[in-house]
Amino acid sequence: MVRKVQRRLAAILAADVAGYSRLVRSDEAGTLAALRAQREAVIEPQVAQHEGRIVKLMGDGLLAEFPSAINAVTCAIEIQRALAERDAALPDDRRIRYRIGINIGDIVVEDHDILGDGVNVAARLQALAPPAGICLSGNVRDELAGKLDIACEELGEQRLRNIAGTVRAYLVARGRTDAGPTAGDAPPLDRPSIVVLPFANLSGDPEQDFLADGITEDIITALARLSWLFVIARNSAFVYRGKAVDVRQIARELGVRYVLEGSVRMAGRRLRVTGQLIDAESRKHIWAERYDRVPEDLFAVQDDITDRVVAAVEPHLYAEEGFRAAARQPDSIDAWGLVVRAMQLINKIDRRQNEEAQTLLRAAIAMEPRYARAHALLSWAIWWATFLSWYPDRGGGYRRAAAHARDALALDPGDPWARMISGLGLSAAGQHDRALGELRTALGLNPSFALGHMAFGWALLRAGRFDEAIAETGQALSLSPLDSFSGLYTTIHGLALLGARRFEEALPFLRSSVAAFADYVGHYNTLISCCGHLGLLDEAREYLAVRNRMQPPLRLAVLRENLRLFAHRDVFLEGLAKAGVPE
Repeated sequence: MVRKVQRRLAAILAADVAGYSRLVRSDEAGTLAALRAQREAVIEPQVAQHEGRIVKLMGDGLLAEFPSAINAVTCAIEIQRALAERDAALPDDRRIRYRIGINIGDIVVEDHDILGDGVNVAARLQALAPPAGICLSGNVRDELAGKLDIACEELGEQRLRNIAGTVRAYLVARGRTDAGPTAGDAPPLDRPSIVVLPFANLSGDPEQDFLADGITEDIITALARLSWLFVIARNSAFVYRGKAVDVRQIARELGVRYVLEGSVRMAGRRLRVTGQLIDAESRKHIWAERYDRVPEDLFAVQDDITDRVVAAVEPHLYAEEGFRAAARQPDSIDAWGLVVRAMQLINKIDRRQNEEAQTLLRAAIAMEPRYARAHALLSWAIWWATFLSWYPDRGGGYRRAAAHARDALALDPGDPWARMISGLGLSAAGQHDRALGELRTALGLNPSFALGHMAFGWALLRAGRFDEAIAETGQALSLSPLDSFSGLYTTIHGLALLGARRFEEALPFLRSSVAAFADYVGHYNTLISCCGHLGLLDEAREYLAVRNRMQPPLRLAVLRENLRLFAHRDVFLEGLAKAGVPE
């Protein structure tokens, strides 16, 4: 039988049920019945009304094609609205919410099926949408311009699995139009959401408005790189420019949980920028900071302040979401809640908390096997436990960490945590160029990623690029000076200084590392080497005695083999030999 094959351009809609595995585990028969009822009462009639056709049903998802982007997007909006109204009386954990992705592309039609990259992009975009959300490709957004009055939040260029190049992606902003906030309240989003209000110009000089606006726009762009965070686009945020509006009112109108606001004041040759993060519902101030600079290079100062604001805000948002999750009943915690709880724990230097984080992340993965961030954070938790010798099998621990990083990257090539672990693994294997490439990518995805800067510096020093390593690890310390990992930061920074033979500069950092990680022998080794180079032999012998009580006595021959792939080996061993460490 000859298969009928043709090509055509079409708008493709891909939909998938969020949390399907959890729903089925909880009530398989009820979930399947509810899915059938939704399709018959809402989805099929809406697709037909908008001149589309359902190509196929795929268990918890479906694929449909439409003659135009307008038909596909209006259909998706009506489906989400109707389903929300239909399920409004149900408990939150029993609601069936679809993620929808829409793309315009060339498709191959074989009999009744459709194939091709146009279909694949729609399916990948679906995964970027929040539950009950809609994600559009850039070509769909362009097609809507001037024809359909909806607001979209830009996600930037996205690397999608098995898709060449990048794809511009946008989220349809529910409850708003491009003309600004509607009179009614927007529904709250299903994931953490924030608006960055235009920073106020307090300089008294209208010409300085450009500086306040520039800082605001840079912060919006930087926060939008955090794939787990819904960020209101500039056009919607700037509706409130110069207006005195209550944060609760803004949050209701935009459907967000958090508001970031601030001010800029230029006085003579001093620039002061303030920022504060507010929980809109409770009006609680979560974070506040002030930055004073001499604006020699205004753009460099603007970039520096942006990086510092985002680096400070991200962990506070994660912590606040963790508190929200902790306040809920355990049986109502979804995969996101488990992940934010775990995020709080893996940032602690404690074995019990690390093990608890691993348990939470494995539970999140069991609930949502395709949750990339859960895989990425579990990768880091295992890697960190292995590094500190908490994991029973060192080689096995690193292999498990690498496996979860690969899983995360397969699901979301844009996850900076997974890129970081991938880079650390390549660096440890002596594949320096590949490692540096992965870590550059991680920082491109999140330039304010303090731990990523530390990892990049670590890889640079192993590759022998000591001055660059010092700059990167110094950036990590600057971005996150009070981080629980600061002991690790000071060790790697000190090791980079040691590699560059700047021993006196390295010493205070390495001493503080031992104080922070008193039970980790690797930090003692580096401090002993530094003391040897500086002729501080009594201090070196004291640290060596403490270190040798913790593990088998230190020997140069063992370290020579362990460090054979790393450029700092010779200067490191030279200092240990001067300190009296035997061969």
